[in-house]
Amino acid sequence: MTRSLLMLLPIALLVGAPLFVLDVVAADDNPAAENAENTVVVGKCQDAKCRADKPASPPADWSHRQIENFPEEETPVSLFNGRDLSGWEGHLDPYWSVEDGVIVARNDEDNAPQVSTYLLTKKPYRNFRLVFESKLVESEMHSGIALWGRKYDIDGEAFSYQGHLVMYPSGYGFWDLYRRNLIYQDKDGAARAAGHQHDWNKMEILAIGDRIRHVINGKLVADWTDPQPELCGRGPIGLQLHSNSVPQEVHFRGLVISEDPEDTLITVEEEVAK
Repeated sequence: MTRSLLMLLPIALLVGAPLFVLDVVAADDNPAAENAENTVVVGKCQDAKCRADKPASPPADWSHRQIENFPEEETPVSLFNGRDLSGWEGHLDPYWSVEDGVIVARNDEDNAPQVSTYLLTKKPYRNFRLVFESKLVESEMHSGIALWGRKYDIDGEAFSYQGHLVMYPSGYGFWDLYRRNLIYQDKDGAARAAGHQHDWNKMEILAIGDRIRHVINGKLVADWTDPQPELCGRGPIGLQLHSNSVPQEVHFRGLVISEDPEDTLITVEEEVAK
């Protein structure tokens, strides 16, 4: 009990006062927790007393404000604790760091990655809902979220990725890394119209079965079913720092996930995907 209470303070600081911890269990009390690493289970205010006691102050970020919209059957979890990169793996030096509660991917011209490199969750995922924000700070090269694949060692880069990639904020669409290349294209420009090139984009990815849906700033911009479902497997989630020859910087925050979600979107305000 003492350990659980001690762990509540940093969680409360991370997700904001209106959020409530469902359960926090030390790994030595629950063997399954070892795979979760430093993920934080967060939940919605359920009973009348809880709702009456909720402070009026807003949560820390947009992603955590969406937790109230997660279906009751889902258990939202924070992949990022807001302090460090526990639960993740990649080239932390020199490319990945945490600054002011944000995951920062950055390279200079002299250490630009020759092969796209990824910050990967140590835990694999199959069917999930991911709510997060991301901003391209420097360069015009896209970033993305990798899923349904595996860590891939190629040309000396131990943290590349083979699998699906949801791309933004330029070159929107889906890419199959080191297999089929472009698999879904933003032909009508719906994603480009919804997204911001150099500002925060609020996003939701719903990946169930062989279907991926992508919401950007309240607009459903992609709804695609893979014709080769055998390529849709369980794997780590990856944040991309693209190969380049110039300085670049990408920011990520929020990163709230639920597994085996309901087949419904929670952040969409307008459906523009065809």
